[in-house]
Amino acid sequence: MMRDALLADLSAIDGLELICCHDRRLPAPPVKYPIMLDVRDDVWQVWSDAIEQSDAVWMIAPETSGVLLRLTELAAAKRKLLLGCQPSAVKLASSKYETCRALQRAGISAIPTYTAREWMAAEWQDEASGRWVVKPDDGVSCDDAACFDRVGDVIDWLKQGRESTHIVQPYRHGVAGSLSLLCRDGQAWLLSCNRQKVVMESGRFVYRGGIINGLSEYWEPFDRLARQIAGALPDLAGYVGVDVVVVVDDNPARIEVLEINPRLTTSYAGLGKATGRNPAELVLAMFGVPRQDRRPFKLPPISRNIIEITL
Repeated sequence: MMRDALLADLSAIDGLELICCHDRRLPAPPVKYPIMLDVRDDVWQVWSDAIEQSDAVWMIAPETSGVLLRLTELAAAKRKLLLGCQPSAVKLASSKYETCRALQRAGISAIPTYTAREWMAAEWQDEASGRWVVKPDDGVSCDDAACFDRVGDVIDWLKQGRESTHIVQPYRHGVAGSLSLLCRDGQAWLLSCNRQKVVMESGRFVYRGGIINGLSEYWEPFDRLARQIAGALPDLAGYVGVDVVVVVDDNPARIEVLEINPRLTTSYAGLGKATGRNPAELVLAMFGVPRQDRRPFKLPPISRNIIEITL
């Protein structure tokens, strides 16, 4: 979904020739230079060759197991224009634990995050501690994310091979939301305020999509948060997604950061209709592509249409 949305947006821009890798078991993407990947291929060599042929690189990859970071470092080593975050930002944002620490140091409200071993070393009491969320430190979406009411259940779950890979966060009662923004050189431009459709099934979180601008009533505090995050993490660049929880019981509502996604998110697929703009064109303009325009980027007027994405 994200890849196809990005390719459609890039294809609508004059002066670009697109290279895109694809699994041979799936239809080739509609680009000038599709590169087919077979199960027998050395995928990293294929990706390296594809990057070598490019002038600029836009990664679509998960943070899991360091895949996004390795690809980003590969493009940076080849001195290609990265249409996304610098390796340092990808490395930081690939860890929910380190992201939380960086945000808290900057005075930004983030949900407390513990490594599994750190959490297990503490003496929590069921009655006082409430519910807990457990997820991979470098995970994406709701993969292997679970919620527990009892401390003992958290410990049992972690001891099933998750002690070195997972983090623990207190569960927050609120609205799951996200920010879609553009970042560069410590600045941020908010594109949409989204409501996420996350449901709980048998104690496991399941992501069902989202409503782009479903939380537009929080535009001003979301915009302030976006600017604070960009100022604290100036190597964030290109399109960035930020997952938050809006604690609506507080007055005013309190916004806490869950994690930062240094890449495209599902919300990108509806962003063109939501903003009335081509988001890929905005990103390229921010990087001065294809005309090498060095003037400071200024976000043009955008719409705040509500667009629903269902998975």
